[in-house]
Amino acid sequence: MFRRHFVLALGGTALSSPAFAQAWPTKPIKIIVPFPPGQSTDILARLMADQLTRVLGQQVIAENRPGAGGSIGADIAAKATPDGYTLVMVTISTHGIAPAIYPKLPYDSQKDFAPIANIGLTPQVLMASLKSGIGSVAELVAKAKAGADFNYGSSGNGSASHLAVEMLRSAAGIKLTHVPFKGNADAMLALQAGDIQLMSDAVPGAVGPINAGKVKAIGIADQRRSPFLPDVPTIAEQGIQGVVAIGWIGLSAPARTPEPILDKISAAVMGILKEPEVLDKMKGLAFVPAKESRQEFEAYIALENVKWKKIVHDAGVKIE
Repeated sequence: MFRRHFVLALGGTALSSPAFAQAWPTKPIKIIVPFPPGQSTDILARLMADQLTRVLGQQVIAENRPGAGGSIGADIAAKATPDGYTLVMVTISTHGIAPAIYPKLPYDSQKDFAPIANIGLTPQVLMASLKSGIGSVAELVAKAKAGADFNYGSSGNGSASHLAVEMLRSAAGIKLTHVPFKGNADAMLALQAGDIQLMSDAVPGAVGPINAGKVKAIGIADQRRSPFLPDVPTIAEQGIQGVVAIGWIGLSAPARTPEPILDKISAAVMGILKEPEVLDKMKGLAFVPAKESRQEFEAYIALENVKWKKIVHDAGVKIE
């Protein structure tokens, strides 16, 4: 008798999950954005919220919870009820670099989240001051090895713009001096003035000054060229292998969110990323759609954790 009830209970549990997903959603859904309004993550979140509202038939709203480099909003999402009604925008900062840098991060980027879909990709691009006389990565390496003392700016210690250059410095075996700024905007002004010789930034922040002729783009940190800077060769094309620093923004849920719900949202996002209107808006932000499945995105985050831990260790970056 006990065995019969146990089997029935298991059967009821198995049936309830798809049924729950079929009924879901029955109320508004919240997407936590761990960064301030107006940034790329916020813009993509609102784009996804509008489209998911249309596809799912329930209102989806974006809620900004910024602070501590995105860790505050990510932690709130990690501790939310895993019922499909709280989602979160995750990025290279919150789920790639932060786990490698901060020893006391309040969440585990892999165990506390259920990846849904990677949405947009944008590589770092290495730029040189017009006053530096550096016209290519090969020229930079040759001059540095000949004894030239070059400074490079970043948006701060442990930022993607910092670690991308550290990746290049290590791969090329050259010496470069890091000058951290309060943000990419300040570093960009210093680069344009010639106060620093080099800087790396994601394509969306770099494409304007590059196209205006205010700085010189010398290499893309990706395995392929950027469609937004098609004339700029990759760093690999110039003889330095392994320098791949790609910014990414995706969508996740708290761990233990029912699998059928995750599948439903993932399928919705995959469809949304095929819409011409969405592709046009992403193009305007200088992002390439990622179009990765749940499983692919989960594997991608795991690889990012391994990669950035090595870069941080090799560079000796420490932030308490």
